[in-house]
Amino acid sequence: MKSKIVTDKKSEKIVHNATAENAKVATLAKYTTDADNAFMTTNNGVRINDDQNTLKAGSRGPSLLEDFIFREKMTHFDHERIPERIVHARGSAAHGVFKVYESQSSLTAAGFLQDPGTETPVFVRFSTVAGSRGSSDLARDARGFAVKFYTQEGNFDLVGNNMHVFFIQDAMKFPDLIHAVKPEPDNEMPQAASAHDTFWDFISIMPESAHMIMWVMSDRAIPRSLRMMEGFGVHTFRFINAEGVACFVKFHWKPLLGVHSVAWDEAQNISGKDSDFHRRDLWDAIENGNFPEWELGIQIVPEADEHKFDFDLLDPTKLIPEELVPVHRIGKMTLNRNPDNFFAETEQVAFHVGNIVPGIDFTNDPLLQGRLFSYTDTQLIRLGGPNFHEIPINRPVVPVFNNQRDGHMRQTINKGKASYNPNTIGGGCPFQAGKMDGGFISHTERIDAYKIRERSASFFDHFSQAKLFYNSQAGYEKQHIINALSFELGKVLSEDIKVRMLRILQHIDKDLAINVGQNMRIDLPDKNDAMLNHSIPADGDPEKYQPVTKKSSLTKSAALSMVHTVKDTIKTRKVAILAADGASKASIESMKETITNAGGVVEIIAPLQGYIIADDASKIPVDNSFLIAASVLYDAVYVPGGTNSIATLAGEPDAIHFLNEAYKHCKAIAADEQALQVLNATYFNKKIQTNDTLKKMQEHGLLVSDDIELLSQSFIIAIGKHRFWERELNRTVPA
Repeated sequence: MKSKIVTDKKSEKIVHNATAENAKVATLAKYTTDADNAFMTTNNGVRINDDQNTLKAGSRGPSLLEDFIFREKMTHFDHERIPERIVHARGSAAHGVFKVYESQSSLTAAGFLQDPGTETPVFVRFSTVAGSRGSSDLARDARGFAVKFYTQEGNFDLVGNNMHVFFIQDAMKFPDLIHAVKPEPDNEMPQAASAHDTFWDFISIMPESAHMIMWVMSDRAIPRSLRMMEGFGVHTFRFINAEGVACFVKFHWKPLLGVHSVAWDEAQNISGKDSDFHRRDLWDAIENGNFPEWELGIQIVPEADEHKFDFDLLDPTKLIPEELVPVHRIGKMTLNRNPDNFFAETEQVAFHVGNIVPGIDFTNDPLLQGRLFSYTDTQLIRLGGPNFHEIPINRPVVPVFNNQRDGHMRQTINKGKASYNPNTIGGGCPFQAGKMDGGFISHTERIDAYKIRERSASFFDHFSQAKLFYNSQAGYEKQHIINALSFELGKVLSEDIKVRMLRILQHIDKDLAINVGQNMRIDLPDKNDAMLNHSIPADGDPEKYQPVTKKSSLTKSAALSMVHTVKDTIKTRKVAILAADGASKASIESMKETITNAGGVVEIIAPLQGYIIADDASKIPVDNSFLIAASVLYDAVYVPGGTNSIATLAGEPDAIHFLNEAYKHCKAIAADEQALQVLNATYFNKKIQTNDTLKKMQEHGLLVSDDIELLSQSFIIAIGKHRFWERELNRTVPA
């Protein structure tokens, strides 16, 4: 019997014949939704008036637990994927220690920030945000930077990113943000990438994301190493001292190796050569005893100064420029041990922004308030139930006493009859700890406001700090942002989305918008001819929700550009020595010794694996061959002397490509003067001026000399500068 489905439009019921096939089709039709022209509702069918703001006690007040719309939305989002993390799925981690430099008792009662002699164990997990566990380390993305302190007062989790700010102001929008950036639901593409329609559709109608977009499109999104990126707590927290005096605090992690990135073209190549590049780099550094180090910095704002800035401290899309409030470095974290088991530790660790200790407290940041709910909810299903805190990597180093018992995968064997409080059967245990006993006491804050779904008026300046960030970049950094936006928007199929995004960019910088528009051959739209913010409640006033124009008190902030980072060390930098049979053993050993003594790592790359026969007939072990190695995996390149080696390399296409690519990616290149024959075979050979002084050549990172001692010392200085980005002015290197 032929299947047939008939739709009775009057009753809107599906009438079908009594066949199994039709019953199946009808069932599927019943649960297939079409959201066109429909009102947004809860899962119970209640129409939603405002899907943009959590319910708060006043527009700047705390979020309220009674917000059933937010709880339903976030609960469903947290449970969408198992067992992999919904965000930050791909991660790498390490154990370490933290020590404070001097007591911070005047600011906070937090025990681990009191005694310079106390070493607090930590576990740190770095991660990308959008990709799955199997995605590449080198995606253009924010990086998670989460630190678990195992303190004597319980666990404190500082859960942040390598970017100072975030995309959204209210946690209500977090599921929408991640839905937009994840692979598109109809085809599950692209993986770990934001260069697609759904992401930019969302961003182009959410101007509050403008500041974060500048960060993600900058070189901060493609770090050279996890060891060479900053970390930020993102939110504004509170410190409270023993006398109950509170102040606002922003947390920073400052890497002692400096903040460095790779080129975007290089990042794409690394993804193909070694998608575990960052994970391997972190693991190898620790295994080799090159322990990564960060200093913990804080920005302190007295409560009396809460409203003195031209931005709102509670707005997570804003930062406090270091020129206004300097970062005070108060301690150092050292990562000194790799995990013993990746799954048991790196995968099962459960961070929670709500894990705080006495002396640290929250603020009414609406993104932070939502995270306080979301993290526990997520761990419940990802780690199997309410006892995830008993997994070894999550256990505090202090005993746990409470009346929480049973549940899936319970490890603790509780004794006694009483699992309630108050009680007399158990002698009243466990007791509640008062302030003198180290009990956690929430900061007393007066809240006098109406219960309301509304964004504070102080949150509507979306462009002044985006402009500040862009204006603070060096010329090459600005060009990288232009290139990144052109690449990302070039992948977008919808012309309307591109035009809307150009309108947003105009509010940041007109030249930025013009350059991106020219790359897509789109005329600049009138920046005032359309509504910018589409995040408006059904009965909201569109004008009220549009961005306000403010001028920052600063035109530039040095801390926002990586130009000003540490550039006086080559510790853990990887240098490739290209050599073949007949290479000068003296040149190789001298250069290797100098680099190694300076803290660098040297690998010899040859046409074949195993070894090369040096000019003195000795065998020198080879680390990799051209079949495996690639310039993108190294920070610099050296070509030693040796007649036969030079002749071989000059005729080796892989060696010439290796050098061309290193030059294209702006890396330091050094060569024995005998090796000019090899360099003359490259595309960039015209850049080599034999009459240049070594000092002049050092300025553009291309060094040639017959004095190996002088050459090696100059090479060290050049590698320490990280990159010579001015080379990018000539974009025609065929590599």
